Amino acid sequence: MFGRIERWFGNGWLGIAELLITAFCVFFSISIHEFCHGFAAYKLGDSTAKYMGRLNLSPLSHIDPIGAICLFFFGFGWAKPVPVNPNNFAYGKQKSGMVWTSLAGPLGNLFVAFLAVFFLHVSYVISPVILDFSEAIYSVIVNILYTLIFMNVGLAVFNFIPVPPLDGSKILNAVLPPRLYFKIMQYEQYGFIILLLIINLPIFSSILNGISNLIISAFFWIVELIPFLKI
Repeated sequence: MFGRIERWFGNGWLGIAELLITAFCVFFSISIHEFCHGFAAYKLGDSTAKYMGRLNLSPLSHIDPIGAICLFFFGFGWAKPVPVNPNNFAYGKQKSGMVWTSLAGPLGNLFVAFLAVFFLHVSYVISPVILDFSEAIYSVIVNILYTLIFMNVGLAVFNFIPVPPLDGSKILNAVLPPRLYFKIMQYEQYGFIILLLIINLPIFSSILNGISNLIISAFFWIVELIPFLKI
């Protein structure tokens, strides 16, 4: 964390530019994540997020201060959960509706990361044209795309952890017996404390980074198969 602060404020305008890029990517990634939750619930019949003004891409609607700070400094974080009322889903579809709603956020982030990988390869292909126009603009574009890739994959992977209030805890509802699930959810109030503790465990960061790197490598491999993106 302190290394990032030193890099942002110790490298003059380059550090400030990196700080602004990181801030933009944090706000954008969190907004995409929560919008996808709200949109999925809306399509499944629940308008709660829409009525509460959460069905939008405004960061002000979705930012959780602690989660945003963690995403800012560690690359893993969370947003303010979108309100969902599963009783508004079709009869008998409450559990599956919650699963799809919970999956929508991380899947939205993975889709953004994949698009960023795609456009990164496009930027490599057309780099001579961009570099002739402006080396600074090309550097900003590449930095934004790289930051979006790592941040969105990190946000998606982190939110699959089955600790409240993360999405993984909601997905558990569909695979665990109700009695066991509600027993686990009794500790929901301690979720943030647990998250803050495990974020600071080196082995935890190593595991999440390993999973994230595998996903990113897979995205690069897929995009490299596209004929017109051969470098």
